Amino acid sequence: MNVSPLDLRQQRFRRSFRGFDRVEVTAFLAAVADDYEQALRETDRLRQDLMRMEAVLNQHREHERNLQATMMTAQKLSDDIKGNADAEGRRIVAAADADAKRIMREAEGRSELLLEKTQARLEDIQREIDGLKLKRKDVETTIEASIQTLRNTLEFVREQEAREREERILVHRPRLVEQIEFEPSADAAPTRKMIG
Repeated sequence: MNVSPLDLRQQRFRRSFRGFDRVEVTAFLAAVADDYEQALRETDRLRQDLMRMEAVLNQHREHERNLQATMMTAQKLSDDIKGNADAEGRRIVAAADADAKRIMREAEGRSELLLEKTQARLEDIQREIDGLKLKRKDVETTIEASIQTLRNTLEFVREQEAREREERILVHRPRLVEQIEFEPSADAAPTRKMIG
């Protein structure tokens, strides 16, 4: 049964003799509706935060792919430089090799730095996601506890109403009265007779 905060606010109960205080019941339903509405808003906000974090995570994954492509390009460039150096001859091989190594070191240094930054950011995002998941779990637990409390309260109210109905039925039943009848003889013990 899906109950909205509006349903809780608009719920009306019949009046009955010895019933609950209508103001108290209405106030309780309004408080429960407010808490339920706040829990729904918090769940929605957490869902939106999670979607936003997943979008950020996807962005960072895209950056990581770009960095890997850059590293592959740098590696290919390094291989090309080495091939050209070999083609030009032994005289310029040493200079080209030094240039290629320097470029590779710089490219690797840059790529390692970018990878470290990206990895650190990914770890931060993963921690945020884990935190949001914990918050979501807490909100779900709170909502479930509220729902269980409401169910328990409803069961209690129903049991109270059933007891009151039974008491009303017992009040209207005729009572049996014991009456002692005495026999006229002296040796006979008195007998009891139930008179309704």
